[in-house]
Amino acid sequence: MLYPRLAIRQRSLRAAGGTPRPGADCTDAGLLALRIVVGGLVAAHGLQKMTHRLGGAGLAAGAEEFRHDGFRGGRLTAVAAGSGQTGGGLLLAAGLLTPFAVGAVASVMTVAVTVKYPHGPWVQDDGYEYPLVLIASVAVTGLAGPGAWSLDRLAGIDWPASAGILGCAAGVLGGLATRRVLWRADGQPAVRDVAHNR
Repeated sequence: MLYPRLAIRQRSLRAAGGTPRPGADCTDAGLLALRIVVGGLVAAHGLQKMTHRLGGAGLAAGAEEFRHDGFRGGRLTAVAAGSGQTGGGLLLAAGLLTPFAVGAVASVMTVAVTVKYPHGPWVQDDGYEYPLVLIASVAVTGLAGPGAWSLDRLAGIDWPASAGILGCAAGVLGGLATRRVLWRADGQPAVRDVAHNR
């Protein structure tokens, strides 16, 4: 029964002017899984920065974390970062406005990389390993597109790979600019308790 269904699908694709891609369903499933896991975790982490949900310590603690890391802006900075993570993560998980979602997540994670860079790469030393993996993940999503199982595709939006690349590049540059603008002149982050972050 599988062969007739495949033949029908191939004929319908040819009639529409397209060609079937071997393994297309697996690729779409992989992109969906990547979007949901990365987008969901990023959105949840953003929510933690602003609220007491999902184990978060609330907005006051989020603002103190940014001050601790050498940033000015207090609550406004925490709200901006948390909103960028939550909104970008949700859009990424849904596969909606994908280049903008990629840019939002890449921007916030680039700031995280700049904060953690002095500690080296490894997460057990509070390094930049994890945010760098997230940037790479959204870059792949931007390059490949959100896949067939996404709200972009449902809406008939087919983003070119260049849009995803530009979105990620803009996010990284925006993150670096944010670090430069919000970093205090005397902005030396306090030494973290590495043992606490293991």
